[in-house]
Amino acid sequence: MTTQTPQYERKVTGAERFFSHSPFSTVTMVARITGQVSAEMLQQAVMKLQQQHVLLQVRIKYDQHEEPWFTTEGVQEIPIEVVPRHSKDDWIKIHAEASKIPYEFEARPAIRFILVQSPEISELIILCHHIICDGLSLAYLARDILVYLGDFTIYPEPLAITPVTVDTLPSEVVPSGLVKFFINRINQKWAAEIVHFDQDDYEALTEAYWDSYQHEIVSIELSAEETAKLVARCRAEQVTVNSALTAAFSGALGLETGGAPHRPKTAIAVSVRERVTNPPGEGLGFYAQGFELHQKFNSKRGFWDNARVYHQKIKANAANKKVFNNLPNFLLMDSNIYEALNFKKLGALVSPQSPQYQKLFEFSQRDDVVVKLLQRAKMASLESKMLGSAITNLGRMDFPTNYGALELDRLIMQPGGAFPLVHVDMVIGAVTAAGKLSLVIEYTQAAVDSATIEKIKSKALNFLLEE
Repeated sequence: MTTQTPQYERKVTGAERFFSHSPFSTVTMVARITGQVSAEMLQQAVMKLQQQHVLLQVRIKYDQHEEPWFTTEGVQEIPIEVVPRHSKDDWIKIHAEASKIPYEFEARPAIRFILVQSPEISELIILCHHIICDGLSLAYLARDILVYLGDFTIYPEPLAITPVTVDTLPSEVVPSGLVKFFINRINQKWAAEIVHFDQDDYEALTEAYWDSYQHEIVSIELSAEETAKLVARCRAEQVTVNSALTAAFSGALGLETGGAPHRPKTAIAVSVRERVTNPPGEGLGFYAQGFELHQKFNSKRGFWDNARVYHQKIKANAANKKVFNNLPNFLLMDSNIYEALNFKKLGALVSPQSPQYQKLFEFSQRDDVVVKLLQRAKMASLESKMLGSAITNLGRMDFPTNYGALELDRLIMQPGGAFPLVHVDMVIGAVTAAGKLSLVIEYTQAAVDSATIEKIKSKALNFLLEE
């Protein structure tokens, strides 16, 4: 560890452990920066970030009961890579390959930085595992790192944050006694058949997942003028940009692909930072939840009429009980169950040549409480579809544009996922910074082909930017 920090240890919460050992739960923020950024500048700025955010100082260790803890003891450095930049889309291929690399959870913080560098303009790619972050976390990190890059005389103030636990939930979502009773029964059943997974198992699962599924990204960059036009139109039509984005992409998906039962379902991410009893402010951590919206686009009505219907439905789902959804249950259930879900779903993909094959294949075939949970969620098969789209819109980040000699051109966000991408047709990530809206469509051709995604993109943009 390169910074002197107080010793810190705490148990990984159930909400965080939901993502434990997940091969695909990487959240990415890309900051396009005008001006010259060197490897040395980046290294110093990352060290300051670590002083500011305790979860950038930790690795994971396991106690005698195989329970994971965050600890600052014996932590190795955060990986930082610099690669040459040739075009503005280089970051997409670099990100695709970097996403397949397993994190060294027990050795170093679960984050990586890649600077796609040229003398005039660079992309800083921040890849971070969901176990220690959400999308807003990385937006704040991108802003903070620009502050340190722009002025090395600035030193950070450490942020003290509290993770989401049962004790920090709003009172109206605390689980009832009956719910606690059933969760306790599930825990008892799992205790009798528990299987523990380690780094070797995770690395085998990661290799198997990325050998089986290729994630594709389409990046959409609206200009400042297009962004301003969209914001003004949404205001005139009395909807939020978030509602318009949801209606546009959900609607375009349905119109281009037909009426499969899962396609009117859209998952919408929501920050709970201001809803918990100890708000973390701009601290790094996992503070995201969401709800499912069931709304079919009406092709007989105009787009903005549809957008107003979506807007009202989204407002109706904004209450805490909808937003927190199953999170209280995650906090009560034996959190080893959650990491077991991915091993159950993906274990059969592991190569017979892998040393972990027998353990993971046999577990994937075993009938147990994990199977029952997956069946209840209709996720027991990789062939099953849960959602048409999943949308994370961070909204407008009111960050400065200038940082010393550097300028923030835009932010681009890929939101990551809680389950294999094949279960959803497309994932949308949106963020507005420096006056420009950036959108990412992530998909796998195992679910939707590229030609269809291009049609969906064109139709959605036509909806949003029509005169």
